[in-house]
Amino acid sequence: MAELKTEEMILNMGPQHPSTHGVLRLELVMNGEIIEDVKPHIGYLHRCFEKHAEAMTYPQVIPYCDRMDYLASISNEFGYAIAVEKLMGIEVPERVEYIRVIMAELQRVASHLVAIGTNGLDIGAFTPFLYCFIDRERILEIFEITCGARLLYNYIWIGGVSRDIPEDFQKKVKDFVKYFRPRIKDLNNLLSYNKIFIDRTANIGVLPPDVAINAGASGPTLRGSGVKFDLRKDDPYSIYDKFDYDIPVGEGEKGTVGDCWDRYMVRVYEMEESLKIIEQAIDNIPEGDVLSAVPKRVRPQEGEIYFRTETPRGELGYYIISDGTVNPKRVKARSPAFCNLSLISQISQGAMIADIVAIIGSLDIVLGEIDR
Repeated sequence: MAELKTEEMILNMGPQHPSTHGVLRLELVMNGEIIEDVKPHIGYLHRCFEKHAEAMTYPQVIPYCDRMDYLASISNEFGYAIAVEKLMGIEVPERVEYIRVIMAELQRVASHLVAIGTNGLDIGAFTPFLYCFIDRERILEIFEITCGARLLYNYIWIGGVSRDIPEDFQKKVKDFVKYFRPRIKDLNNLLSYNKIFIDRTANIGVLPPDVAINAGASGPTLRGSGVKFDLRKDDPYSIYDKFDYDIPVGEGEKGTVGDCWDRYMVRVYEMEESLKIIEQAIDNIPEGDVLSAVPKRVRPQEGEIYFRTETPRGELGYYIISDGTVNPKRVKARSPAFCNLSLISQISQGAMIADIVAIIGSLDIVLGEIDR
C-alpha cells in the first residue's frame, strides 16, 4: 500500500488573533495538523521606545518606559531609574527603596494574574480569567490612590518617587495580602489542577534547560525549565537582599520539566513569594523624604552603563550612553519577552495546531516590549 504524501501548508495566525497576545503574526508551516515550523513576525506595534529616548531628557524617558511592557510599567521604570542613578552616583533614601520594592512586587502579582487568566482563557477556561481580573483590580486601586494612575504610572523617578505613599497605603496593602493568599488556592482548585487544563498544557511546548540558557531566556520561561536563576537573588539590586523568599522552578509535577504547565505554575508560585516580600517590607518602611535625592537637573557625565532587573517576564536590561547633555545619546532596552519568543519555533515543532495557543500563553509575551 502506497504511503500517503501531503504537501506543506503555510498558515498565518494573527496579527489580530486573540490568542497571540498582541499584534504578532505567526507563520505556521503545517503538515496536516502537525506543526513543522513556526516563524514569528514582529513589527506591527511600532513603539519606537529607543528612538524616542534620544529626543527626550532623562526624566522624560520614564513615561516611555511605561509603554513598553504596559502590564508591568512599574518594573520598567524601576530598572531605568536605577541605571541612571548609578550613572550619576545618586543614593536614594531607604524609604524610597522600600516603597519601590513593594510597588514592584504588587506589579509582579498584577502582571502574573493577567498571564494566568489569559492563558486559561486561550484554552477555553473563562471563569478563572474573571477571577484573576477581579483580584488585579484591587492592586490597580492601590496604585491609583498612590500615584493617580492605573496602567501607566510615571511613579518611580530618578532619585525617588513622584509622591509619598498615602496614609492608608499600608493598611490597604495588608488587607490585599490577607485577601489574596486564599484566592491563590481557589485559583489552583479552579484552573491549575483542572484535568482539562493539565491535559492541554502538560508535556506541551517542552523547553530543555540548556536550550533556554543558550537562547537567553529568563524569568518564568527559564525557571519553568528547572533553572533556578532570578536577578533578585543572583545579582541583587535595591534592597531585595534584606528579604527572605524562595525562587520557584518547574519540577515536572504534571509532566515533563519545562512544559507549558511548569511555566504557568512558576507564575502561580511566584505570586506567593511576592506576598512574602510585601509582608516583610510593609511594616518596616522607614521615615524620610521621598524627593530629597531627586536632582533638579539630570545631566550625567559622559559614560555608559548597563543595568538589569527581574521583571515579571524576565531580565529587562537598559544600556545607556551619556554624552554629557540632558538627553541620553543612546538607550537600548534588552527585552526578556523578545528572547523568550525567539524559542517558539524550537518548542512548537511536532505539536498540534491547537497546542500553539497554549505555548504562546505560557511564554507570556507583551508586544510593546518586543517591538520597541
